[in-house]
Order: sequence, then structure tokens, then C-alpha cells
Amino acid sequence: MKKLVLISILLLVGKMAVGQQLPLYSQYLHNKYLINPAVAGSDGYTSFNLTAREQWIGYSGAPRTFSFSGQTRMLKKGYAIKQAIFSKKVYRPPTDGRVGLGSYVFSDKNGLVQRTGFQVSYAYHMWLQNNTQLSMGLAFTGYHFKINEDELNFEDPNEPWMNNELRRGIFVPDASFGIYLLNAKYSFGFSTEQLFGAAAKIGDNAYRNFSMDRHYYLFGTYNIASGRYIEISPSVIVRMSEQLNPLADIGITYSYDQSFWTGLSYRSSGALIGNFGMKYTNMYFGYAFDFTLSQIQRVTYGTHEITVAVKFGDSARKYRWLDRF
Repeated sequence: MKKLVLISILLLVGKMAVGQQLPLYSQYLHNKYLINPAVAGSDGYTSFNLTAREQWIGYSGAPRTFSFSGQTRMLKKGYAIKQAIFSKKVYRPPTDGRVGLGSYVFSDKNGLVQRTGFQVSYAYHMWLQNNTQLSMGLAFTGYHFKINEDELNFEDPNEPWMNNELRRGIFVPDASFGIYLLNAKYSFGFSTEQLFGAAAKIGDNAYRNFSMDRHYYLFGTYNIASGRYIEISPSVIVRMSEQLNPLADIGITYSYDQSFWTGLSYRSSGALIGNFGMKYTNMYFGYAFDFTLSQIQRVTYGTHEITVAVKFGDSARKYRWLDRF
């Protein structure tokens, strides 16, 4: 039974280590859809994004995440600048093209826990005061939750853990909700994941449940134009769950002609994050490195995250400032 107690402790490490029941993303600014379903289709493009994250390379059981996402907007009419009879030119968005659709598949490993699943989402976009967009999104998530038994070694073959269905894996349904506000100067988003708070039983009835806590995300960015091609964008994201204190990333990004960007962030858990990327035609490439300011950095090679994206549909229909990469 001591082994079982140890497993319980290992499973709950996520609650002690920055709330990582869900994966962290250092380049969330370049694919906000992964943390907020309301972002789906918000920029009017059809895009696909591949993200691979290896945390604390060299440390056994460290988190590892892969995801592939796609999103689009159901556009029916183009945007246009129309001349009003008694006033200056104003922007008149059409009544159509308000629906955004998105989906992604993911694989996330954190210690003994393996989650492999998918998400499909629906978003509705509306305009406020002609130039500010408000979006709301709802997503359904399903994933296979499993304990990696290959990494366990029991001396007692009758250990009750071996008869638990987590050994084989279980399917867990869940849902997410988000809102997203966007205009030429700033963006703001709030979302919550794991709304159902699914629970998995560890061992027999004598042991407590391992539950998936609701997670909350609050982020914002502000664009400062310092020249014709240069933009400087401060940003912040706050993550928290029902059991954990807030975890915040505060950073700044420098962008040149929307073709090259670099940034630096500080994570309140004690980490510095550097990232850079570039655009080539309709392809986007990004890389981030997390340097942990704790003792674990002595036994790892850091955290690496790579993003590759492609966007289609660059035309006069697009309102160009929307959600720049």
C-alpha cells in the first residue's frame, strides 16, 4: 500500500508544480486558440498550427506536449469601407460571416499521467462600435486518460492498483468556454477549461479521488506602434485553478513588419522565457526557450517549444489588424 500512496503523491505533483494538470504554452500569443475557444476564426483566416513542447529535457517524467490545431471563419461577404452621405467614411462590417470553427488533437504526458484527445469548438463573433470585435466560444473535449503502467514496478502482484481501470485507461468528456475582445490596439480574453471537473478513482474505495480541476485563463495584450514597421506589445497572462494560486507570465514582444518578432517574459513561478520567430510567405516559425530559475535547471537542458503554422485566405476580405501573429 505504500506504493499506492506514492503513486497518489506523484499524480498530485501537478498541483504542486505550477498546476500542470494542463500543459503550459510559452508561445500562447501565437495560437491563443489552444487556451480559448472563442479565438476560433477571430482573425478571418484559415490556419493550421503545430506545437511541440519538451519541458525540463533530461529530467525523468517531465511534461511533454504535442498539439495540432486548425481554425477558420465562415465568411460570406467581404469587408468594405463605405461612404456615408453626411459624414466621413466609416467601416461597416457585414452581418454575415460571424461563425468561427476550430478543432485540435493533442497528446500530453506529465509524470505517470498520459492524456490523448481532441477538441471541437464553435465561436460567434460580433462587432461593437464598428471596430471592436467581441467573440464567445464553446468547446467540447474528449480524451483518453491513462496511467503509464510501464513506469510502475510492484513487488506485490496482488496490488489493488493493478485491477483499477486507470491501468487500461478511461475516456473523459469535458467542455471549455471563453470570451475574447479584440481591436487594433489591444486584445483581452478569459476562458475556463475542464468545466465538468472529471474525477478518476485511485485504487479502491479507501482512497480519495483524483479530480481534474477547473482551470482559468486571463490574458491581455496592447500594441504600441513606434514606427511604420515596428510594433512593441506588452502582454500578460494569468493562469489558475481551483486549488492553486495564480501563475502569471509578464512579457514584451518586438515585431518588425509582421515578418520577424522576438520577445522576453518572466513567469512568476521563477522562469525567464525567450522567444523569436519569422514569417515566410504564409508560413510562420516560432521557437521559445524557458530557463527555470530554480535548482531543477541544474539537472535539465531547459524547456524547448517549437511552433509551425500556415495561414490561408489573405485577401481584401480580411481586416488587416486582426490578431496579428
